[in-house]
Amino acid sequence: MESSISENLHEDLISKKSNNLLDRIPLKKNKIVIKNALDFSVKMHKGQKRKSGLPYVSHCIDVANILLDWNMDYTTIISALLHDVIEDTKVSLDDIDKEFGSDVALLVVGVTKIDHIAFRSLEHKQAENFTKLFLSLAKDLRVIIIKFADRLNNMETIEYLSPKKRKEIALETKEIFVPLAHRLGMAGLKWKFEDLILKCLDVKSYNNIKKKIEGSSKLNQNILDSTILPVKNELNSYKINSEISGRYKSISSISRKIELRNKKFEDIYDLYAIRIIVDKIEECYLSLGVIHSIYPPVQERFKDFIATPKTNGYQSIHTTVMTKNNRLTEVQIRTKEMDYTAEVGVAAHWIYKGNSEMQNFDEQIPWLRDLVVMMTSDNTDPEELIEFLKIDMFEDEIFIFTPKGDLIKLPVDSTPLDFAFAIHSQLGFSCIRAKVNKKLVPLSYKLNNGDIVEMETSKDQKPNSGWLSFVKTSKASHAIGKYLRKVELEESIKIGNHLLQKSLRKLKIYDKLYEVKKGSIDIGYKNFNELLSDLGRGGSTVKDVVTKIFPDIKTAPDKVSQDKEFIDSARSDFEGISLDGVKNLVVDYGKCCNPIPGDDVIGYISRGRGLIVHRLSCSNLSSLSESEDRIVSVNWDTKKNISFKVKIHIACIDSSGVLNDIADTISKKKINILDVKTDVTEGGLANIWIICKIEDLSQLKMIMKSISKLKNVDSVERVYS
Repeated sequence: MESSISENLHEDLISKKSNNLLDRIPLKKNKIVIKNALDFSVKMHKGQKRKSGLPYVSHCIDVANILLDWNMDYTTIISALLHDVIEDTKVSLDDIDKEFGSDVALLVVGVTKIDHIAFRSLEHKQAENFTKLFLSLAKDLRVIIIKFADRLNNMETIEYLSPKKRKEIALETKEIFVPLAHRLGMAGLKWKFEDLILKCLDVKSYNNIKKKIEGSSKLNQNILDSTILPVKNELNSYKINSEISGRYKSISSISRKIELRNKKFEDIYDLYAIRIIVDKIEECYLSLGVIHSIYPPVQERFKDFIATPKTNGYQSIHTTVMTKNNRLTEVQIRTKEMDYTAEVGVAAHWIYKGNSEMQNFDEQIPWLRDLVVMMTSDNTDPEELIEFLKIDMFEDEIFIFTPKGDLIKLPVDSTPLDFAFAIHSQLGFSCIRAKVNKKLVPLSYKLNNGDIVEMETSKDQKPNSGWLSFVKTSKASHAIGKYLRKVELEESIKIGNHLLQKSLRKLKIYDKLYEVKKGSIDIGYKNFNELLSDLGRGGSTVKDVVTKIFPDIKTAPDKVSQDKEFIDSARSDFEGISLDGVKNLVVDYGKCCNPIPGDDVIGYISRGRGLIVHRLSCSNLSSLSESEDRIVSVNWDTKKNISFKVKIHIACIDSSGVLNDIADTISKKKINILDVKTDVTEGGLANIWIICKIEDLSQLKMIMKSISKLKNVDSVERVYS
């Protein structure tokens, strides 16, 4: 009985919500199409419920109503009503296309999550879904606007979810949706998101600020009224039609001010602002003059976003003045159109041609072009893309000028290198220094509003990893990172190929190289080059690869260390040690110094172990010097025209091309490289071990000296293990 009553109540609720939605549609033909979509959604979601217990379709109707508030077109409204049918019901994309058309199908699939493939992690799944979303919005911005309305309704009803899920959704909204709303100029939505996030993550702080606003609103309204009245009277005298209002700033922005300034609510002066709405642009500047004639302005807090709009299209004049009650008060002056754009952003510009096709929005959102290029130009990892999106979407802007007077907008704390990449990637790649206001500055210099920047370039310049530590914009970071990845890939493929071929020859299975190429995909690599790159970077060993592709082929035993392999290999090219011309002696080698061919050595006749060979520089020889009669001269019994193996350790900065420079330096001396291993440590440092064949010690010293002179190399030393 109770279940039946509940179902009836739900049906009444859906009927009421549906009628309210349809009542908002003025044209009959549009109302018919939307009713069809509404009925379809109700039917498909029948029996599905939200965590609140309400019918699921109520969410779809709420999303459609939000979009109506933003004056979106009816294709978008229909898509909102159907936005979850592919994801949550048996309806296919073809069904949507046949029933409601290709435009609706495109929007619905754009907001549908990817669930049919395997993901490495929750973060990977999130990143892949947002990558899909961003590529979809590049085709049609309405995709993200539907997603905004969907997320807003979810945040408004988030209290029905578990604490863990609430936190996940709130953080995702903070990291992705808030910056995107800011970028698209949807300030009203951004403030709503931020307040709902604060309410979810710190409800105590949210309630405290809300209570204080409500408690002091009457007093502050009196202050605002006394400030507004003189301005209103003066504007009327100039026959300027205006709407003037005062308002508190959002709860989340007040919370940030309290936290950043470490002050109490009562001690913060800029909690509210006055907004003046006029009819024409010229009246904005007339109003500014009127305000400054009544209240003295604070010069450093004046901003003209009408003459230089923000990247997201926001336009307004901001000035802070000292009012009669000695309060600093922000005043915002704009036209009605600017005010609507400031609240609704890109949705305010939703203009259609006669054939109902969307106009090109490239001029309003050039950052979207950069984003799409970033996402489609190479195999950037989805998680990396999400990080790029966080870099400069949420920053205040500064205005920088070229020597010719062209204006470039950049995030606060941007550098000349960001400026160069904002103009063109090739300019960024080749710049070596900058002039700011005609004075030479480093590429890492922090630019200030109004700076005039001139770049100096060189065709020999190449990006390095150090640039990534100070650039601010995602465009610069991505371009530099992409270049460095390309260089590193080419370098690692070359080294990996050398190591693979050498190892296959050593294992006497070089004829199986083609099978290794084919088998690379079977063991998890996208292609053969990815396998080579992994080998070159030290991510895998040839032994690992051979074992996986050819499990029946036996490789060297695991117990034999790389150090012992090197020492044994170095000694194997020699016949041994000779004592006063006597060859083929049975000798042992000192474990304290591990002498190898090429070292100056000396022998020690021990009791029980026979002849032990030490390096002449071995520290243990001092303790043996008391038994001088036991110390004998020995020499390496060298085969004819043979060189000796040596291991070199190089400590250097992990920069693009450093390994290639080292390899070139060695090869130019006609020295054969036998093996290379690398290890990157924290802080951008790298260790490189190279085994090569040397004719004599003088040649070794010469090559070590040449390597030490290379850029970014810190030290070079010979190692004996």
